[in-house]
Amino acid sequence: MILENLHLLFFKNYDEANLRFSPHINCFIGDNGSGKTNLLDAIHYLALTKSAFTTADAQSIKQGEEFFVVKGRFCTPPDDARDTIQCSLRLGQKKAVTRNKQAYDRISDHIGRFPVVLISPYDTDLIRQGSEERRKYFDSLISQLNHEYLELLISYNHILRQRNSLLKLAADRQGYDRDYLLVLDEQLVPAGEQIVRLRQEFLAEFTPIFQRHYQQLADGREAVTLEYKSQLPGADFAHLLRTFERKDLALQRTTTGPHKDDFTFLMDEGSVKSFGSQGQQKSYAIALKLAQFEILAVQKQHKPLLLLDDIFDRLDEKRITRLLQLVADQTFGQVFLTDTHLDRTDRVLANLSEQITRFWVEKGTVTEL
Repeated sequence: MILENLHLLFFKNYDEANLRFSPHINCFIGDNGSGKTNLLDAIHYLALTKSAFTTADAQSIKQGEEFFVVKGRFCTPPDDARDTIQCSLRLGQKKAVTRNKQAYDRISDHIGRFPVVLISPYDTDLIRQGSEERRKYFDSLISQLNHEYLELLISYNHILRQRNSLLKLAADRQGYDRDYLLVLDEQLVPAGEQIVRLRQEFLAEFTPIFQRHYQQLADGREAVTLEYKSQLPGADFAHLLRTFERKDLALQRTTTGPHKDDFTFLMDEGSVKSFGSQGQQKSYAIALKLAQFEILAVQKQHKPLLLLDDIFDRLDEKRITRLLQLVADQTFGQVFLTDTHLDRTDRVLANLSEQITRFWVEKGTVTEL
């Protein structure tokens, strides 16, 4: 899969930008704060209709403006079909996503059509931060692979918001409509149980791929694995909701269910967060992303876009060499990377035969070198 071009209007620090890309390697070079990562984020928007770095879409509108537009054309195998995707947002309105000028009935219908993988220095946050970060990561990945999972997740979260609203209302009024609560529970249970089942099935397929990539990165020194932690397997979700009902009322939120689950990262049977060195944590995080790339490529039958943010500054030579070996072996398809030094980029990529396009980024302007 190839992203042929990109057009930006009032996106983050850009007034306007128009870029045409190499089908192989594209380098965004510039000082810190110039807008290099914002270009990767614009590509992420086209693929997944959201930012990789901020939660509120309105934060992507350039300061002082009222809207943004991100537009690009994808070429997808096997028949090289071309699709022009546009994401836009105007303050006070809903985000709009179109494919070949036609609006989707639901934005969720877009997810998974144009897969993307981002490797950045912040990937170790998956290890160091709380369970929400890990759930978001795996939910996003599974949603790109399985539209049924995405629909279940949307439905579950909608019902969960209704249930939590009822619990808060009950606290305010010192009483609640228990019949309505039970109706919501009846809707929540099947969606929640199915989400847990699909997460388990996914992890069973994903874990061996991840382990293989880690062993290649770390030369097989440690045994690593992933575990899915949930209250639901072997338990009755409806019974759990009834058991925790009084606790939920006291806390004004639903305290059990797949939205509270976690994915545990282990190395030699110990926690990577607690016992892994900084280098081991980096290898673990990169192996997750390489496994993500592989499973998307296999199931989608075309290679995702690969976005590499600031890796030359933050990764050691060994891990960079491994990534570049994969580029040289044509494991990856189209690659977009950022760096602060053109001479370093040229030196690192000197032995690659692929076509390389370089862009100089400076204070929200982009010039092809």
